Amino acid sequence: MSGTGSTYWNHNAAFHDELVADAARRGGRALDVGCGEGLLVQRLAGVCEEAVGIEADPATAERARARLAGVRGAVVHRADALDPALHGEVGVFRTVTCVAVLHHLPLEEGLRALAGFVAPGGRLCVVGLAADKGPGDRVLSALSVLPNWVASRWHREARDIGVPVAPPRESLREIRAAAARVLPGCRLRRRMYWRYRLTWDRPGTT
Repeated sequence: MSGTGSTYWNHNAAFHDELVADAARRGGRALDVGCGEGLLVQRLAGVCEEAVGIEADPATAERARARLAGVRGAVVHRADALDPALHGEVGVFRTVTCVAVLHHLPLEEGLRALAGFVAPGGRLCVVGLAADKGPGDRVLSALSVLPNWVASRWHREARDIGVPVAPPRESLREIRAAAARVLPGCRLRRRMYWRYRLTWDRPGTT
């Protein structure tokens, strides 16, 4: 488990560099949905005017608040993406990130909620997990075992940081189909560490 303020590497944090660099190009306000213990929010606060995290698990939200105490422009709310209390945050964020959280939500409802937070001209970036449901999925997962193991050893992976986890339900094919329905024009790619990245840009300008 990470200590307050410490950094670490795991299969989710591996994507933080690219997410932070992407957010820095837009600036403005950023939202991390399901922020865990706040590492990505902490990093987004360094490149955005404000970084907001929402976290449904009470104990994890408190850990995030402890990490972010004294970090300028960073705040954490205890809530989940579907919480009606967040309606005032709809359409106001230049960057919305969601790392290893979408599979905790109803897929299409979750995608709609995430997209709703994005301001015109802003971007949604989802790093997610998919279930292996066919022979192609299983072969690709098997081929990933060795390179992922090597990367984990090289980076000294922090396997358990003490946040809630759940197995994915939908396959990448199912996620791709749902995303195409809900977020026309989105881009989805299979990535390392048994993850995918989905990117969607809301049309318009702020």
